[in-house]
Amino acid sequence: MAFHFYKPLNLLPLLVFIILNHLYVGYSYPGNPLSPDHDVQIRKLQQLKSSISQSKPVSGSRVYGVSSYGADPTGKTDSTDAILRAISDAVTEERDGLLMEGITNHGGVQINLEGGIYKISRPMKFPVAGVGNIVISGGTLRASDNFSTDSYLIDLSTSSSSSNKKYNYEYITLRDIMLDCDYRGGGIRAIDALRTSIDNCYITHFATNGILVQGGHETYIRNSFLGQHITAGADSHERNFSGTAINLAGNDNAVTDVVIFSAAIGITISGQANVISGVHCYNKATGFGGTGIYLKLPGLTQTRIVNSYFDYTGIVTEDPVQLHVSGCFFLGDAFILLKSIHGTINGINIVDNMFSGSNKGIDIVQLDERNRAFNTIDQIIVDNNNVNGMNLKATVAKGVVHGNGTSWTIDFNRILLFPRHIKFVQYTLTTSESNVFPKYILRNISNNKIFIESDIAVNGSVHVSVDQGLSR
Repeated sequence: MAFHFYKPLNLLPLLVFIILNHLYVGYSYPGNPLSPDHDVQIRKLQQLKSSISQSKPVSGSRVYGVSSYGADPTGKTDSTDAILRAISDAVTEERDGLLMEGITNHGGVQINLEGGIYKISRPMKFPVAGVGNIVISGGTLRASDNFSTDSYLIDLSTSSSSSNKKYNYEYITLRDIMLDCDYRGGGIRAIDALRTSIDNCYITHFATNGILVQGGHETYIRNSFLGQHITAGADSHERNFSGTAINLAGNDNAVTDVVIFSAAIGITISGQANVISGVHCYNKATGFGGTGIYLKLPGLTQTRIVNSYFDYTGIVTEDPVQLHVSGCFFLGDAFILLKSIHGTINGINIVDNMFSGSNKGIDIVQLDERNRAFNTIDQIIVDNNNVNGMNLKATVAKGVVHGNGTSWTIDFNRILLFPRHIKFVQYTLTTSESNVFPKYILRNISNNKIFIESDIAVNGSVHVSVDQGLSR
């Protein structure tokens, strides 16, 4: 029998398959598959596969995720430096076009907190002033144990030496952020900032202010929740609550659809032309020394408070000039206090509100004249409010008194707001007696009492309307 031997091929054809963006290369060797040549080919294969499948960042991306800078989303380690590096990189590249003079438009660049909880020991600030059109969103910042008690977690401010512009920032958006101040300082500070938006934020455990707006224009605070202590009411420690949830020390700002659930003062306003709408204050109750809204701009208030809910805590305003309160609900004996500083009150509308109390004889609108009496009183309208369980007070009243004689007296002290300030009286005497035409006259106005006298005795009724708020 003859045997024939054939020399095998040294190398089978190279087979290349590209499937789903992956490259597969197959070799067949006649010898040992673990030969050095085989190892070289495997390394080349791995390098090629890695170069094809590697994910690269999108060129020109304007979203800066803080975790890529080393921020710890678990909150176990300090992330201050990492987040500040992300903020610095976000504002490094300048875009064409300016907003206000000296403010750079950064095109809506985003600093993304990526849903993490980050511990910080210093405020989150921009490295320079003059930046605009920037968004910070999507996570939680928490003050560490060594965070300064006079600082703010997010601080839109700059030192006076670094900027001499009227506005430092424009169109900065803070959105979907929770701030835990850990009772060390405040939440957000915006100084000389223009068109700032604070939207859907939850700010708690502040020791000073949840939000401080100083100077600037048009900061809009909306759809947010603020409370020094996390509670839903009926807190046994309520009398010890302190701090201010929102401090507006600037003009032309708006607070809309906001809940303030714990603080000594819900909103302090010391700037002009601010509007409050859809706000629910159930911070520290008035009975414990709390105030829902405190208007601290004597002589130039210019504030509108509409469609809001004052839950056991009310409104205090100093020397109000141009104040409008309407469509609000005051629960639990909450009331409005007009406080005299220099004795001026002018241009007040307190109309179309609801008041509900506990039948303790509390007036819905009260005067604080301990410092001095109001002596400049003009254009005041307190009217059309409906009241249950409290004392109705107004600047407009009507009354009727029946009698048989020559004099009639109507006392409006129970309803009129000011003790001695009737500016207008309209009165009519009616009688059912025939062939009687008495002459009658307003004889005296004294301490909100109206005295009507006729020349003959008659069985009749006197109808009187009075107004304390008409313009002089």
